[in-house]
Amino acid sequence: MRRSLRGIWLGRRRYAPVLSFMQSLQKQRQQGRIADTVLFVEHEPVVTLGRGAQPSHVLFPRAALERQGVDVVETGRGGDVTLHAPGQLVGYPIVDLMPERCDVRRYVRDLTETMRRLAGEHGVSAGPSERYIGLWVDREEPSAWRGDERARAPAKLGAIGVAISRWVTAHGFAYNLTTNLDLYRLIVPCGIAEHGVTSIHALTGVRLEVLPAARRSLELLAAVLEADVAAFEDRSRTSLEAASFPLPA
Repeated sequence: MRRSLRGIWLGRRRYAPVLSFMQSLQKQRQQGRIADTVLFVEHEPVVTLGRGAQPSHVLFPRAALERQGVDVVETGRGGDVTLHAPGQLVGYPIVDLMPERCDVRRYVRDLTETMRRLAGEHGVSAGPSERYIGLWVDREEPSAWRGDERARAPAKLGAIGVAISRWVTAHGFAYNLTTNLDLYRLIVPCGIAEHGVTSIHALTGVRLEVLPAARRSLELLAAVLEADVAAFEDRSRTSLEAASFPLPA
């Protein structure tokens, strides 16, 4: 049977409540209480620390960041330090990879491919790097990605960090649309000091809204995973408490 994905738009929210909600949904998916679901959100400014985070990659004290309105949260995903902020599309698939997609590297490639297709629709040629996880572009030539060895100015457009338990996924991808890139000066993004971070707006001058990008990315992710789209729901005004947020099995 083909899998089916239900997309949920959460709107703009702080990171910590969404993290708790996502972890709850992952457990529910493991128990078969909900179907495959993809959360989409636009976060308030936050620095997140993955399991492999180096403290030195956060360039300012936590108190100083919080005074600037930037949360700092430790999280269970893989990877180093990253940043979420308004203007960035964040996708959190809660998907059971069993039985036919039990391959972590394949899943990471699937997320990369989803963002790559979305970038192509925004007029940007992007692709994977041979050295780093994520979606990459050449800032000097956004219309052609020839690999990081041939790019004149490689930059990361989309980040990936996942957590998989009993083959059910959590966390996911972050794709920069109109993100304030100055915020990345607060950290060493993903521990990569030699290359920068960019956005669709920085590359093209076009300002895209996050909600339409979320709708389209659900369709693209479904195509990559060989799945159908069950629904896309706007729950941006719904409490994240489980009792207020029923999902179908």
